[in-house]
Amino acid sequence: MNVSILGAGGVAFGTAAFLQQAGHTPTLWSPSGKGTAPFLAGEPLVAEGAIQLEFSPRIASDCAQAVSDADVVMICLPGFCHKATMDAMAPHIRNGQPVIISSHSSFGALYLSKLLAVRGIRAPIIVWGTTLTTGPKNANKVKVGTVRKKIDVAAVPESETAAAVALCTKLFGDRFVERDGLLAIALSNLNPQNHLAIALMNLTRMERGEVWGQGENVTPAVGRLIEALDLERIAIAQALGLKVRTVQEHFSLSFHVPQASVSEMNQEMHRNGNGGFGPRTAESRYILEDVPFGLEATAQLGRLVGVPAPLHEAGVALFSGAYGRDFTKENDLLPAIAMESLSLEQLKALCRNGAALA
Repeated sequence: MNVSILGAGGVAFGTAAFLQQAGHTPTLWSPSGKGTAPFLAGEPLVAEGAIQLEFSPRIASDCAQAVSDADVVMICLPGFCHKATMDAMAPHIRNGQPVIISSHSSFGALYLSKLLAVRGIRAPIIVWGTTLTTGPKNANKVKVGTVRKKIDVAAVPESETAAAVALCTKLFGDRFVERDGLLAIALSNLNPQNHLAIALMNLTRMERGEVWGQGENVTPAVGRLIEALDLERIAIAQALGLKVRTVQEHFSLSFHVPQASVSEMNQEMHRNGNGGFGPRTAESRYILEDVPFGLEATAQLGRLVGVPAPLHEAGVALFSGAYGRDFTKENDLLPAIAMESLSLEQLKALCRNGAALA
C-alpha cells in the first residue's frame, strides 16, 4: 500500500523504515521541508538498531500531494503540530480514506472529524495510544530503539474499529489491541505522565545539555512518582468504565522486560542497553508537547468526570512556573473542539460517532 507519513522526525523515519521493510511504499512529507531535505539531496534514509535498512523514500512536495497519492495517511508529528497539519490535510482527504494518528493526543481526532464533516466527508480516523517505534533521528539517520509489540487502537466513528484493526495489521503486523473507543485511547498514552516525572527530576541535566541515561535515572523516587501519576490516569478510566494498560504493562510490552516496579524495569532496560538517553535540551517535547497536550488534556478530562488528578495539575503548574509561560493556554486542540463547554455525554457521543456531517 502507498502510505503517506506527515512528519519527518524519529517516529516518522522509523515508521517509514518499517513499512518499506514490510513491502509497502512510504512517502514522507515535512511541514517545514527541513526534515526531508537530505533525501531530496540524494541521501538515503538509514535505519539502525531494531530496524536495519537503507532506502530512498518517496518525498511529497506539499501536503496536497502527500494526501492525494496515498491509500493511507499517517500523522507522525508532535502534538503541537497536529492542528496545523490537520488544517492542511483536511481539504484533500477523500471519502473512505483512512487516517492514522500516531500517537493520538488531546482529542485531535474530534477536531479532524469536525473539519471533514464541514466538507461532507466521512473517513475513518484511526487513533493509536502510542507510536510503533522509538528512537531519535539525526539528519538522514534514525536509531530505532524498539518496535513495540502491542499498540492500543480505536477508531472514530467506532463502527470503523474492526476495519481499522484489520488495516493496521495488514500494514504493521499482529500487534494491535482494540480499546473501547477514543476515550480509552485518550487515557492510553503514557508518555505525558512518564515524561513529567523524568523531566521534572532531571531538568537541570536537560538545561545543561548533559548526556545522561534515561532508564538508569528512573531511580526509585522517579519510579514512585510515575506510579502515582499512573494511578490518577487509571482512576479516571475506571470512572468512565474503561480498561487501560498499566504503566508496568506498558514498559514490559514496549521494552521487553519482566513486570516489576517502574524503577526496577527501567534499570533492567538500562542493563539491556535500551534504556535510552534523556533530552539534552530544556526545549524538549517531554515538556513542550507532553505538558499542554498530554497532562492538561488528562487534567481536563479528570475534572469533567469528577476525578481530580492533582499530580497532573501540579505538573502543568510547576512546568509553567519553571518555564515562565502558561502551558494551559498552549493547547490549540482542546479549545478547537470547545472541550470545556462539553458535557460528558456530549463528549462520549462525539467519541462514538464523530462530528455530524454538514
